[in-house]
Amino acid sequence: MFLKSATIKREIIPNYEEYPFSIPFVRALDELDLDTPITFFVGENGAGKSTLLEAIADQIGFNPAGGSTQNYRVFDVHKSEAALGEYVKLAWWPKVTNGFFLRAETFYQFASHVDETDVYGYPSYGGKSLHQQSHGESFFSLFQNRFQGNAIYLLDEPEAALSPTRQLAFLTLLHDLLKEGNVQFIIATHSPILLGYPDARIYHFHEKGVEEIEYEQTEHYQVTSYFLQHREKMLAQLFEEEEE
Repeated sequence: MFLKSATIKREIIPNYEEYPFSIPFVRALDELDLDTPITFFVGENGAGKSTLLEAIADQIGFNPAGGSTQNYRVFDVHKSEAALGEYVKLAWWPKVTNGFFLRAETFYQFASHVDETDVYGYPSYGGKSLHQQSHGESFFSLFQNRFQGNAIYLLDEPEAALSPTRQLAFLTLLHDLLKEGNVQFIIATHSPILLGYPDARIYHFHEKGVEEIEYEQTEHYQVTSYFLQHREKMLAQLFEEEEE
């Protein structure tokens, strides 16, 4: 693997009461081991998984708004600065800057940037503008055509535009890339399908910090599994609580 670990530089944190230092994992985390081919970040919204992923992207040299080192800070979006970037230290063996940072929430702006700068006929995106493809198709065009070996990929909620069938196809794509070696993925996700990838490391971000858990321990698996097995009972309970 390329990226071995991420460490919070506590000695330069000015105030734990201010964002993003107020996020629980910042205070609790010393070093996070990332020395596996695929690592997942899970947790509720606001737990900090995307904040850490963005900080890692910033330290690699990727555009914090999404993209690669080639378009670092070339296009701007709201909150494109990595709030935690300078407070994170990365350990490499060896260091690599080839790869991509996908942010689902800013992908539209990235696609517009590609339209403005691509002069080669979109070879990395299936041969046509990302805006001329559906949201899901544009994501998958990126995965299929731009993702290659000898690289590190950071993905923030890649399932946002993918149907369940497409998520399964994405797992196959991940598997094919990982079989070739020299590729690493760190993925923040809410998808129980993606989290099912075998032998992946899963970190759960919560109110007390970060801990490594098994797939079956994730809330994503437990809630989805229970809902599918007890749909009518669960819906009745939800609607009853709402009426009360």
